[in-house]
Amino acid sequence: MNKSVFTRAVLWIILLCNTGHTFAKSNKTIRHRFNINREWKFQLGDHAGAESVLYDDKSWEQVHLPHSFSIPYFQTGKWYSGYGWYRKSFVVPEKWSGKRIFVEFEGAFRDAEIFVNGKSAGRHRGGYTGFSFDITEMVATGNNVLSVRLNNLWDSQLPPRGGDHIFPGGIYRDVYLLVTNTAHIAWCGTFVTTPEVSAQSGTVNVKTEVKNNGAVSKTFLLKTEVVDPSGKPVDEFSSSADIEAGETVTFDQTGHAIAHPQLWHPQHPFLYSVISTLYEGKKPVDRYTTTFGFRWMEWTADKGFFLNGEHHYFKGANVHQDHAGWATAVTNAGIVRDVKMIKETGMDFIRGSHYPHDPAFSQACDSLGILLLQENDFWSCGIRGNGGWYLGDGAYPPNGEDQEAFEENVKSNLEEMIRIHRNHPSIIAWSMCNEPFFTNESTLPRVREFLKELVQLSHELDPGRKVVVGGVQRGNLYKTGDIAGYNGDGARLYINPGVPGMVTEYGSTIEDRPGSYAPGWGDLQQEQFPWRSGQALWCAFDYGTHIGDGKFGHMGMIDYYRLPKRMWYRYRNEYRKIAPPEWPAQGVPAKLQLTADKTVISNTCGTDDVHLVVTVMDKGGKPLSNSPEVTMTLESGPGEFPTGRSITFSPESDIKIRDGKAAIEFRSYYGGKSVIRASSPGLEDARIIIETKGLPKYVSGKTPETKHRMYVRYELPETVLQENTRMNLAHQKPTRASSESVGHEASQANDRNPSSYWQAGNPGPGAWWQVDLESITEVSSVKISFPDEANYRYRAEISENGETWNVIADQTLNTKAVKMQEFPVSSGNKGRFLRIIFTGQSNKKPASISEIEVFGK
Repeated sequence: MNKSVFTRAVLWIILLCNTGHTFAKSNKTIRHRFNINREWKFQLGDHAGAESVLYDDKSWEQVHLPHSFSIPYFQTGKWYSGYGWYRKSFVVPEKWSGKRIFVEFEGAFRDAEIFVNGKSAGRHRGGYTGFSFDITEMVATGNNVLSVRLNNLWDSQLPPRGGDHIFPGGIYRDVYLLVTNTAHIAWCGTFVTTPEVSAQSGTVNVKTEVKNNGAVSKTFLLKTEVVDPSGKPVDEFSSSADIEAGETVTFDQTGHAIAHPQLWHPQHPFLYSVISTLYEGKKPVDRYTTTFGFRWMEWTADKGFFLNGEHHYFKGANVHQDHAGWATAVTNAGIVRDVKMIKETGMDFIRGSHYPHDPAFSQACDSLGILLLQENDFWSCGIRGNGGWYLGDGAYPPNGEDQEAFEENVKSNLEEMIRIHRNHPSIIAWSMCNEPFFTNESTLPRVREFLKELVQLSHELDPGRKVVVGGVQRGNLYKTGDIAGYNGDGARLYINPGVPGMVTEYGSTIEDRPGSYAPGWGDLQQEQFPWRSGQALWCAFDYGTHIGDGKFGHMGMIDYYRLPKRMWYRYRNEYRKIAPPEWPAQGVPAKLQLTADKTVISNTCGTDDVHLVVTVMDKGGKPLSNSPEVTMTLESGPGEFPTGRSITFSPESDIKIRDGKAAIEFRSYYGGKSVIRASSPGLEDARIIIETKGLPKYVSGKTPETKHRMYVRYELPETVLQENTRMNLAHQKPTRASSESVGHEASQANDRNPSSYWQAGNPGPGAWWQVDLESITEVSSVKISFPDEANYRYRAEISENGETWNVIADQTLNTKAVKMQEFPVSSGNKGRFLRIIFTGQSNKKPASISEIEVFGK
């Protein structure tokens, strides 16, 4: 790709701070957008009157954004759940008189009430999409106070009602003040499409929402300029409209044919721009820049996916948004690193699981050349009987009084996701959900109809993109959208399904770094079926989860600290033919090495940071796998780790050093040089200097310094910890078997249909059947029903990783003829996978199971 295009686009993602919109120089005299991430006051809990200007917040902690309630967080199964308050002082200068002033949040989890000078500016319910409020009438020249009352409590009417990731509260994305003239382009108010596009020619259509906040009706001219990847104007068109006071008008403009447009593609992600300038008479009153790309897509049921007219089988991974220490409060630079690490393997696709990701994520995919599936936050990860605290009460509310509000919130989040991300060429489809079949059986018919409504709404909001319904391997949901996304067992259950399809998840290998040098295909069929469009590994990065006290989230090809496991190197070798490095081995440690992905943080507004890595080495400088306790200390200058001015890594703590390496992201909100030292008893120290550009400058002894942040393992309410031990945890979970007879697939052994059954393809011993319980489960008993009464001899085994198995029942010497058996399992037997291995049976038929039920918690 064009290197200058990449540099300009990616640097903008990281550098944007206290400037206007994209191409801020041209907007400077018209539209101002100020990053206000720095210097907020924060306090956990709910505090009466904290919205007031006069409220005393001197004892509150000073924090900077992005921020999470649970910083520092290190992949445990629990986090703070409740309220938190933020307060920010800001100055409105006299020159803003007569302007419109807005506050823009890119995301706050998840029920946010916004106040300005004690007055309510609005409320936003939903944790993954941005929002904007007009605060013009609430501010005054001089000092002002912006307050946010925020909670991350479980809410029966808010999606998602459950999930296997983390839900920490916080203003965890960037916040801006926007200052415009009274006539201006609305928030995310442009929609750029290419209605006619080919390698020979392309036209641009731009729908632009213009708001007239003036007191009288006026005529406005909108001039739209198209700029190519080199910055050269290639088209221009304009139109006029009368806009009444207080009204919004959408300009619908189509340009001229542009010859031989440079097409966006993962191998050459060329980006064009639309510069929209609004005129009142001859005076420009607003200017707004939108990035887009020329490309076209086709999804077929028989031949897969096509990009720009060529067949393209995409290969990629799922991505959660949280990082070690900082939880969900990730910088734009951290987002770019994530996308880049996936690109470096040779992958070209990301599924944004399972919620809309940061705008910077879409921008990074545009610039780096990654196909992206942005997904709405409608899902759950199992029904566990209690509800609350996100442990799972089903994807859709069973209580009628919750359903209308829940549906409205899902639709609102979908509308915001599409509005915010619709101009990104990397996004090849919208996803409505993930695994919505995890719901009360009584609600499943409504879920099917509701999904169809969401698909239709998406088509209305963006007619140019197809719609995926993700995780449809159960519940007869695979034809509710344009494209079916199958997770896990769906890769083998739906062969040539008659609708466009893709594998939205495969793999799910649980292991810690360094892990195995293996791709972890799981139950993905390796054959490249012609109807399949692509595949996505579960998952790219380890993530936080409440399942198994966090252990369930160790599924990434890259660990939580953003250090690659050997799986990552295996994929890089598979896709790019780059041989893996020599693996570190045990030796005699002598010294530490401290490195960073770069040594300059480009601004003080929290969009940039550095990734620090400490390596244990022998005296000759060879990396070792020895993992002693290591501490990074900020000896002088500005900056912070998630734990404060120092952080200690230990193989025995949640803050891990593994295989001779530890890593963490370091950020700074003041200009100056930071001296960081890595130390370990008996080893030679390492030292690095990180320089932060920008103002204000750090002054030792005067600049407020981040205090030590205590690492807390939060507990859950006792009522939430209660589990229904008689719930069948195996129902419709992913299955595998040694072989299958025609018409008797493995999935028929856990479908609750007593007349259907799994049967091995051949008689004789050694046949096995396996179920993935999809979480770390403490099994209390297992009940097996057989099609015929016979003397069945088998053993039952359980495993956390599918490789190391423990026997929980041994019936290999059984002499009784039975049709059903239930055996208790001794306390402490935990696992994700359960299998039955047959060693023989008296009726000489192939091994078979009519129904298996697994009970536990």
